[in-house]
Amino acid sequence: RKKKHLNMLTRLKRSIIMVKVNVKDVGGFIVKNDERYVVKDNTHLNNLVLSSTDLNPGRQTSGHHHKGQEEVYIFTGGNGRMLIGDYGLIPGDSDILTINKNFRVDEGDIVLIEDGKYHQVINDSEGMLSFVCVFDGGRKH
Repeated sequence: RKKKHLNMLTRLKRSIIMVKVNVKDVGGFIVKNDERYVVKDNTHLNNLVLSSTDLNPGRQTSGHHHKGQEEVYIFTGGNGRMLIGDYGLIPGDSDILTINKNFRVDEGDIVLIEDGKYHQVINDSEGMLSFVCVFDGGRKH
């Protein structure tokens, strides 16, 4: 009985190690790689995606929004700016974007992106800006 219990613990430890990652390497696969950035997605989980981005100096992400999807951004290196906004604040024109937040982000900052909010990261520094995102569902952008 004791041996069976030890075997279960060993299997449990192995499964925990398989899903442990580091903010400097989230595992997974490169999904975008161009002059702006390198983006890597870990889709090990069924309902969440863990993604890392290394954003080159003087570059910015493609601003976007997701209907029905929230995101958490964890800044792991460097500094830059983040824009948060809304579409459709002007009556009768749902295509017009209004930026209502423009703020500095630094290593260690965490930004919570609400469902449907436009968001964009800008690296206005001379060094690399790195961040990890966690979002529900699959990649829609």
